[in-house]
Amino acid sequence: MQHQYLIELASLMAIFSFAIVAPGADTAMIIRQALVHGRRSAVLSSFGVGTSLMFHVSYTIMGLGLIISQSIMVFNVIKWAGAAYLIYLGIQSLRSGKADVSPAAQAGATARQGAGKAFSLGFLANALNPKPVLFFLSIFSTVVSHETPAGVKFGYGLVMATCLIAWFVGVSLFLTTPRMRSGFEKASVWINRASGAVFIAFGLKLATEKAG
Repeated sequence: MQHQYLIELASLMAIFSFAIVAPGADTAMIIRQALVHGRRSAVLSSFGVGTSLMFHVSYTIMGLGLIISQSIMVFNVIKWAGAAYLIYLGIQSLRSGKADVSPAAQAGATARQGAGKAFSLGFLANALNPKPVLFFLSIFSTVVSHETPAGVKFGYGLVMATCLIAWFVGVSLFLTTPRMRSGFEKASVWINRASGAVFIAFGLKLATEKAG
């Protein structure tokens, strides 16, 4: 039986590994956090994204994911909330000016944002997106046996969340190296504009998503 669980986990990770590295709203969020607010904020947002993944996995295991995917009203409420949130982030990015990446300025930016806000930015960017509902429903129903205990399924989710956090923490560390930060300062206005456009584009794309 344990051999079966290992096969299921390996199959899940083979699929999920592509989802981890695929560019999306989460990636845009972490990149902007790292470049604008610094390493600490980006790492906290990374944990927010990973925690949100466990949120999606948990209600999928409990069967609520199926209800959400089949209820047009619930799906649309989440969809429009997520789209509005991403567009709001996009507008905030477009309004940002030239960044100051000096240690003193970065310390101030981190202090202004706060740990709770940094974490919640990552959590909400993922939680207010109904697409993971469909993703986890599809891979769990395809790869995982109905006889697999809920505790084991939760363990699968924990492994996936840990890998997702590790990936984004790695991205955060890379983007906050002195060389990367120096390059960002020179092109910060255009990077903020580009990230704003990306957030708005993802928000508009999410607004057109349909359940099931």
